[in-house]
Amino acid sequence: MKRFLKVFSFALPYRKSLIFNFFFNFLSAIFSLFSFFTLVPFLQILFKIKPEKVYEKAPEFSFSSEKFMDMITYYGQSYIAENGAKQALLVMCTVLIAMFLLRNFTRYLGLYFLATIKMGIVRDLRTRIYKKVLQLPISYFTDEKKGDILSRMTNDVVEIEASVVGSMDMIFRDPITFMLFFFSLIAISPQMTLFVFLVLPVSGYIISKSGTGLKHQSRKGQNKLGEIISLAEETLGGMRIVKGFTAEARKLKHFAEMNENFYKIMVRLHRLQYLASPLSELMGSMVIAGILYFGGTLVLEGSGLQGEMFITYLVIFSQMIPPAKSFTEGFFKIKKGEASIERINTILHSEDKITEIENPIALAEFTTGISFENVRFKYVTEDVLKGISLDIKKGETVALVGPSGSGKSTIADLIARFYDIESGTISIDGIGINKLKISDLRSHIGIVSQQSILFNDSIANNITMNEENPDMVRLEQAAKAANAWDFIQQTENGLDTIIGESGNKLSGGQKQRLSIARALYKDPQILILDEATSALDNESEKLVQDALNKLMKGRTSLVIAHRLSTIINANKIVVLQHGEIIQQGSHQALLAEEGLYKRLYEMQGF
Repeated sequence: MKRFLKVFSFALPYRKSLIFNFFFNFLSAIFSLFSFFTLVPFLQILFKIKPEKVYEKAPEFSFSSEKFMDMITYYGQSYIAENGAKQALLVMCTVLIAMFLLRNFTRYLGLYFLATIKMGIVRDLRTRIYKKVLQLPISYFTDEKKGDILSRMTNDVVEIEASVVGSMDMIFRDPITFMLFFFSLIAISPQMTLFVFLVLPVSGYIISKSGTGLKHQSRKGQNKLGEIISLAEETLGGMRIVKGFTAEARKLKHFAEMNENFYKIMVRLHRLQYLASPLSELMGSMVIAGILYFGGTLVLEGSGLQGEMFITYLVIFSQMIPPAKSFTEGFFKIKKGEASIERINTILHSEDKITEIENPIALAEFTTGISFENVRFKYVTEDVLKGISLDIKKGETVALVGPSGSGKSTIADLIARFYDIESGTISIDGIGINKLKISDLRSHIGIVSQQSILFNDSIANNITMNEENPDMVRLEQAAKAANAWDFIQQTENGLDTIIGESGNKLSGGQKQRLSIARALYKDPQILILDEATSALDNESEKLVQDALNKLMKGRTSLVIAHRLSTIINANKIVVLQHGEIIQQGSHQALLAEEGLYKRLYEMQGF
């Protein structure tokens, strides 16, 4: 229930709409109640059922159901006496139509304002999830399946919209109607109402117990759907490999098994959900049968309940059944939606491990250099970096080389504070990066990775990262310096050309040059190049390397490379093995040593 209320806390910004919704729902219930109170006495008089009282003058008004009925009976008798039964019947029908017109009009107005609340909650929930995803550390996405995260952002939000938010009209409207009718029933006959509400909790308990399995089945279903989406996303991303290894049949079998499990879970879930309506109807009919017997006994024994009031009681009580039934169905929907709320809460309440201190230091300018002092780091249990100490002076190009898994990319990630270190210090201009404002730190860093990370957007937006008012002159200069301007001009719409998902409308070299143009446009003081040319052919590598040389000019650069030919001019080359620095120096100095660098250099055919 706490999670359920958490979703409804999103309704608080819509207080005005909530007030209007409550007001019009209240009016709708009043008009509905009034129509039932006026109907029975008129029918009694019109069809010449002998009234209990004949009034000589209008009874005094007071807030009680008996006096209210007396007034209606008096004015009804007076109107029939003066105008005849047919005219009274016409007036009664007109009043009844007016009451139901007002009831339905106010009900519509309640739903009119509810639409703002419901859709506002869904919009705010989606925005909050997306905002949280952007804030989460890189480590979160290495631990979680991307497809499952997407499932939570899409399918679980849709489930909440359909179940929890979709039940809001019942939750906001039906209790008002129910409570007004309930107090009316107390006013008519406290004895019968006491009997009713001794019986109702029993039926409510039976209904609630039948809904306990919904939450469990729904959670299983949403988890399984997340696995299916993950598999589909991985298959789409690796379609070349699947087809190249003729693995279509094996992938299909795997998918079919997961889909069959999901089918069985959802069949059980829907069968439980479909139980809500017939079960609530059965319980309602049993309660009505009990009321008919108990109330009929009171009328026959002359225990203070008149026949016409018993009819009125039954009519009003019958109108309590639809909101009670709706509320029951809403309860079942909410139980089903709670599993989605839990899954979304795992994202919303995930701990952001990369946090700022209370008053972080602003880094306006990068002036001296970057320093690692005895830095240790591990992803899970085993140390990836073991006591790394390294100085990178401003304006230097420092290259990191070594076997895969030696910690090269980890060092680059730690500078950008994508992860926090276990021990030691990393400082920029003598200030520990954990004391710096994160946005300031990253604003000084530009990254060009082995895999070009591009978005399904225009070329211009990929270079400027959707900057609101981009500098078009700077954009063109960046594209030219990255050797990208010529191919951009040859595309269909130039800078406005949409490049497809992950830039799949471009070649590998073109994508990498756009990545470099993006870094040039940002104009960072610190540059991280993570094997930026390793996946390119010779011609593309030449163009990209030329663009990289322009990009590195005048900047502090950290270059991760497997191709040693690309880093022979670096100011310092650092050789890593098993998370430790085993050599460092210039290219010529390292070649003069009998060590790992010389062996790697010779292995590459130099």
